[in-house]
Amino acid sequence: MLKTGAQQIGINLSETQIEQFLLYKDLLIEWNNKINLTTIIDEEEIIKKHFLDCMTIAEAVDLSKVNTIIDVGSGAGFPGIVIKIICPNIKVTLVDSLNKRIKFLNIVINELGLENIECIHSRAEDLGKNLSYREKFDLCASRAVAQLSVLSEYTLPFVKVGGMLVALKGPNIEEEMSTGKKAIHILGGKLDKIRDIVVPFTQLNHKIVIIG
Repeated sequence: MLKTGAQQIGINLSETQIEQFLLYKDLLIEWNNKINLTTIIDEEEIIKKHFLDCMTIAEAVDLSKVNTIIDVGSGAGFPGIVIKIICPNIKVTLVDSLNKRIKFLNIVINELGLENIECIHSRAEDLGKNLSYREKFDLCASRAVAQLSVLSEYTLPFVKVGGMLVALKGPNIEEEMSTGKKAIHILGGKLDKIRDIVVPFTQLNHKIVIIG
């Protein structure tokens, strides 16, 4: 399912990448018993609704042209760790406000042998004022963090000139668009496009919002 689903998205996973995803799945299930990471605990559901869902970013964005990504509100590592596995050359920064999640993410990074990836325990609105991170990233990715207007305020400060914000959203994005467009404009961004995405092996019809 993982390999075939990835191929449907246009990604050919190596044996090493498949092993990394399966170990990630096992760690997620194990640690979810200790700290609340996800409500999705079935193995196949994790593959479909976490791994394949996050991989669909590769349908909307040419990741081969991306060198640096920041994942704001990473949670259990979605979509940042998924992107790191499929694109190991990208430098990834994971940000989350809960330290227990950061501890989990560091365990995943060590167990999977991922390199050139860092975890930061911080609120996005605080880190966005830090000159070491402000306007430093080619791409800011975020999944189910906040309404588009709030999300833009949290995330656009990280995006460098010529970069983009990519937000994975549910099917009802139109409800957020009126206030979202205003916030994006005020923050100096521009709505580029909204991609309709179907996650392999599911009935999930998601939207990927791309803001330049």
